[in-house]
Amino acid sequence: MFGHDFQPAPGTFRPGAIGEARCRIKHNYALMPPEGVMASLLPQWRDTVVRFLAGPELGAQFGQVMLEIEGSGGTRQPLNDGLQHFYYLFDGALTLSSEATGTVDMTPGSFVFLPAGETHEVRTTDGAPARLMDIRKPYFAVEGIDTPPAIVSHRDELEKINHNGTIGRTWEHMLPFGDLRYDFEVNILSFEPGANFPEIETHINEHGLVMLEGQGMYLLGSDWHEVWQEDFIWMGAYCPQFFYPTGWTRSAYMLYKNVNRDTVFTHQVR
Repeated sequence: MFGHDFQPAPGTFRPGAIGEARCRIKHNYALMPPEGVMASLLPQWRDTVVRFLAGPELGAQFGQVMLEIEGSGGTRQPLNDGLQHFYYLFDGALTLSSEATGTVDMTPGSFVFLPAGETHEVRTTDGAPARLMDIRKPYFAVEGIDTPPAIVSHRDELEKINHNGTIGRTWEHMLPFGDLRYDFEVNILSFEPGANFPEIETHINEHGLVMLEGQGMYLLGSDWHEVWQEDFIWMGAYCPQFFYPTGWTRSAYMLYKNVNRDTVFTHQVR
C-alpha cells in the first residue's frame, strides 16, 4: 500500500486516475486550472512563455493571456497590434513604456490600461522573472463618445465599494465604473466567508475570471465547480452564474467584462 508520503520516481507521475481533471470546456463557459494550460511562444516576445486563457478560438470576444517573462525577457520591439491592452503584474518587476504613460515601473499589483493603437514596450528591470497578465480586445467606438485615456495605477490605491448592500462582498474598480468611453471593465470582487451572490445571474456580459485568493463553489450553466487560486473561468453571454466562498479566509477574483455598448447584429435584416 502507498502511504501519504509516497513520492514517485523522478520523471514519473503519482499513481491514480488517468485523464481526470477539473478542466471543463462547454459552449458558453470554460474552467481551466493552471496546471493544464500549456506553454506557447510568440515572436513579438523574447524569453517569454505565453499561456492562452481566452480568445476567439474559445468563443470569446476578447483575448486573455498570462505572460511568464524571464529575467532577460520582454517585447522584442515596440508593440502595436491595434488593440486595447490591460496589463496586471502578478510577480516580479517590469517597466512599461508608451507615449501615453511614459516609463512606468510596475511592481506586483500594478496595472496599466492602454487605449487601442498605443505603441508600447515591456522589459524586466531586475534580472528576475515576472508574471504579467494581458487582457486585449478591439475598441468598439461610438459616435459622440471620446476614446478612453490611458490609466496607470496599483491595487493598493483602489477603494473597496459595496454596490448593493450585500454583507461581506466588495468591488475594486480598476477601470472607471460607468465611464462610457471604456467598452470593458476589470474589477476585483472579494467575498468574506459566508458571503455570496444575492441571486443567480444571467446577463449579456461575457467574463474572464482569474481567482486571486481563497476558494469557492462556482455555478456555471447548470454545473457546480470547485475553484481555487489561479484557476481561470471564461463565461459567455447569458451563462447562468453564482459563487460562494468555501474556505476559512477571504476569496477574491479579478473579473473582465464587456460593458457600455449595444448589441451587435452580424447579419442585417432586409
